[in-house]
Amino acid sequence: MTPGKSEVLAVVRTHQIRYVRFIWCDNAGLIRAKAVHTAFLEDYLEGAGVGIAAAQQALPVMMDALASGSGLTPAGEVHMRADWSTFTPLPYAPGHARVFTDIYEGDAPWPHCPRSFLRRMIERAGRQGWRIMAAFENEFYLLRWDGDRLLPADNTVFAQTAALDAMAPVLEEITAALEAQGVLPEMIYAESGPGQFEMPIRYAEALRAADNQIIFRETVRAVARRHGLIASFVPKIFPDKAGSGAHLHFSLWRGDRNRTADPRRPNALSAEARAFIAGVLQHLPALMAFTTPSPNSFKRIRPRFWSGAFTCWGYGNREAAVRVPQPPAGRPITHIELKTVDPSCNPYLALGAVIAAGLDGLEKGLDPGEPVQVDPADLPEAERAARGIQPLPTSLGEAIAALEQDEVLLQALGPELARSYLAVRRAEWEAMKDLPHEEEVRILLERY
Repeated sequence: MTPGKSEVLAVVRTHQIRYVRFIWCDNAGLIRAKAVHTAFLEDYLEGAGVGIAAAQQALPVMMDALASGSGLTPAGEVHMRADWSTFTPLPYAPGHARVFTDIYEGDAPWPHCPRSFLRRMIERAGRQGWRIMAAFENEFYLLRWDGDRLLPADNTVFAQTAALDAMAPVLEEITAALEAQGVLPEMIYAESGPGQFEMPIRYAEALRAADNQIIFRETVRAVARRHGLIASFVPKIFPDKAGSGAHLHFSLWRGDRNRTADPRRPNALSAEARAFIAGVLQHLPALMAFTTPSPNSFKRIRPRFWSGAFTCWGYGNREAAVRVPQPPAGRPITHIELKTVDPSCNPYLALGAVIAAGLDGLEKGLDPGEPVQVDPADLPEAERAARGIQPLPTSLGEAIAALEQDEVLLQALGPELARSYLAVRRAEWEAMKDLPHEEEVRILLERY
């Protein structure tokens, strides 16, 4: 329920809020904000919202300089209109609150707005009777500087309890801050890299799931900073250590019923879910321009690294790009996992593009083929070819080229958003493709 003006102002008074951050996520996946002093907040509770230069959506990750070919220039202003249902005080920043926004041009949603794009894909699914539930499953590193050396905060291995003990104060504060914002972690454990953790959060409606991803990234980084640490979601910080993904978990619902499992065989996918993942797999090379959108992302996507480097799916197969998690005996399948996703993505664009691809599979009745129950890298190349199992792009340049040829995704985006998004990613690819790994990480470390 969207709170009224009096309710928002009551929260401001109760929590002694001085600034409200109007949040948006740009085409580079950077989380940005303009903060309004609450002495003037009533001016923004209704009406046009907070203005930003339209060119903000043409800025690549390296610097605030316009990407060429975006169709955007320094001329022109658009306005962030607050979605007051998302308004909340920030437990890690006393005196500040946050509200998510949709960007408008005049009285119409701005075609370049990523959050509006996700809304359109949700509405499109709804017209076909589908609700999409989702969650991003994040991995991240806790790091510290030792002089000019960047070191992990601990030297533990996967699921070692010593990591939870060593980082207990920061992990506890992260959890409490997330809970205060209505985001519930389901578990936490040490991941394979030293100083690396995974904290899956509870699923939600698609728009809320994307908002939750922004909340999660912001909260983890801010709390870590309060403890003298750097929390980084860069996909591949250390060349010889595990990368960080943000696997996308999703399920298909009709009304209040989860229709991911076959109602007659609950340990198998429904026909609709099979068609949906067939669409995802068919468009996956192009989807990776949204889900793994950094040049650094592709250093994580490698065969035999549990990251999903081939266009295939399987039950419980962590080397398949699309994994169907297997539930305990006697329980139905509840959701699907896309592994080729990392935290450098703009979650509105990534999730919206996945929905567009899945709906294309549903509309065309696509078939994903038989599940792959072995490491696809172990299959003979001829067998992979016969089964339609292809290696995924190995660089952002290849993913951009695939997107440029994918009419379904380009039409879903619309010409304006497609143009500005591709311009930003091309600029990043050209600027960073030949950088030494250390220099690339230096640029990205505190961006993501």
